[in-house]
Amino acid sequence: MRTPVLDTREIHSLTDFLRNHKAHVTRLKKTQAPEVLTVNGKAEVVVQDAASYQLMLDRMHHMETIAAIQEGMASAERGELKPAAQVLDEMRARYGLPR
Repeated sequence: MRTPVLDTREIHSLTDFLRNHKAHVTRLKKTQAPEVLTVNGKAEVVVQDAASYQLMLDRMHHMETIAAIQEGMASAERGELKPAAQVLDEMRARYGLPR
């Protein structure tokens, strides 16, 4: 699936969106590209179809997971490790978990 981009031709007033919402929703679903809505000529809101929004969230979660793994690996390479037993004890104390 392609990554949608903001198309500068898809900038509309909120009033137009409200008056013609069916056409806007149809376009959003068809193109999977977001629209910028303006209020008094100023960009205020970005709208997109639900499937594209979920895909964006999934991709962001994936990227955050990769970054966290890379950070952990770099920490290990710097020798910043703790014994597993110590980590478990700290988690038990922090979250009030039984032994």
